Amino acid sequence: MAKQKFYVVWDGHEPGVYTSWSEAKLQIDGYPQAKYKSFSSKTEAEKAYRGSYWAYVGKDTKNVKKSLPELEKAGVRLDSLAVDAACSGNPGDMEYRGVHTKTGQEIFRVGPLPDGTNNIGEFLALVHGLAWLKQQNSPNIPIYSDSRNAQIWVKAKKCRTKLAQTSRNAEIFQLIERAEKWLASNKITNPILKWETDAWGEIPADFGRK
Repeated sequence: MAKQKFYVVWDGHEPGVYTSWSEAKLQIDGYPQAKYKSFSSKTEAEKAYRGSYWAYVGKDTKNVKKSLPELEKAGVRLDSLAVDAACSGNPGDMEYRGVHTKTGQEIFRVGPLPDGTNNIGEFLALVHGLAWLKQQNSPNIPIYSDSRNAQIWVKAKKCRTKLAQTSRNAEIFQLIERAEKWLASNKITNPILKWETDAWGEIPADFGRK
């Protein structure tokens, strides 16, 4: 039997602590920039709800993440961009974001968008990150992704999803088309690096809902 999770909604239709994902999802669906996260115990969730979302976002509450000095010692380049995606279902509501690896500052965030997949989100996050770095005139800043699929797709300059396009996910496919066009017309100079989750903990851009 799966262990029960508790869901904190800091910013949604009705903020609070919820005992099921279906209840929590009602509070964030259609709410711009909703802020929420799952926890493994009610006590932990209630404590988090009384605190700040930013103190918990991207942090794995079950596993201790390596400190910045430990990451740097392990070879992680802290002056970098980290990207990740999340999807509630397959397909389901998909979103992605990019953060500064050292500070955790959120640089960009897109979604949730309906009827997407995590692989698509990882691909779009990586391309969005590369485009953002180019706009910032930062051709040598590394970008981290924990998705091998996304890195392979970016190298191929093609989103190789098997997801069918529908009226509900039309916006996602528009983003895919734009990303593929960007890849076709831009040379990638930023190092694309694999985030080693098993060794370093969750990537800083992780949504922390596992």
